[in-house]
Amino acid sequence: MNEELKKQAQSLGWKHLAQNWDEICAAALKQKPSYTAFLTNLLAQEYGLQQENNRRARIKKAGIPDVLVMQTFPFDQQPKLKKKLVLELYDSSRYLSERQELIFIGPTGCGKTGLATAFLVHAINQGYRGYFIDFRKLLELLLRSKGDHTESKVIKRFQSYPILLIDEWGYDPVEKEVAGLLFEVLKTRHRKFTTMLTTQIGFDEWNTFLQNSHLTSALLDRITENCTVFNLKNGNSLRKKQIVYATQPQALLRTNKAE
Repeated sequence: MNEELKKQAQSLGWKHLAQNWDEICAAALKQKPSYTAFLTNLLAQEYGLQQENNRRARIKKAGIPDVLVMQTFPFDQQPKLKKKLVLELYDSSRYLSERQELIFIGPTGCGKTGLATAFLVHAINQGYRGYFIDFRKLLELLLRSKGDHTESKVIKRFQSYPILLIDEWGYDPVEKEVAGLLFEVLKTRHRKFTTMLTTQIGFDEWNTFLQNSHLTSALLDRITENCTVFNLKNGNSLRKKQIVYATQPQALLRTNKAE
């Protein structure tokens, strides 16, 4: 391909054609497809490449710390989790079409964030825009918006994601001036989009960090209207433990040997 043709192909966004012109032409000469088959195959390759690039861009913009997929989740280490029900919800994508709230409850290390991330990645792979945010960071953004009077802009931003994952919900207490904004974020998403929360605390403890019984009741009333709860409270820790004890007798022993 000469430079002018390459420039034209790149300008049209036909990256596959620009990068593989010689191979495409050689294959066409060898296989002698019809014009229709040749153009159909060329369009399919370009479309597939663009779709994959778009998918990767959505994954990158989602801010996911660890891109985990369902195939890697160790169900065998969490026997109390109903695998069949989890996979049915995942494979059918009902959580998206029905705009469900997904709540993942369990202690640290049980895999709740990894499982929630798998649902998020699954949605992004299907063309949805999604976002991952830590609860503490969300509170910081909301508090900052109060200071610079950009509350509506921030709420609109989080309202726009078809799927939103808030990690470690309830990890920090919520200040009074932020509680209303946090409620507004979830209220504006209710019935419109899917929201996922990972947390270490059950519904009965939400008032301990929201510190507002009326707001807590109003929030729970909305969230529990159409939600699936993944209870990993008694789940096993998936984090491998490697502990080395540096004790004083050992240190003395090494000192004696050196002498």
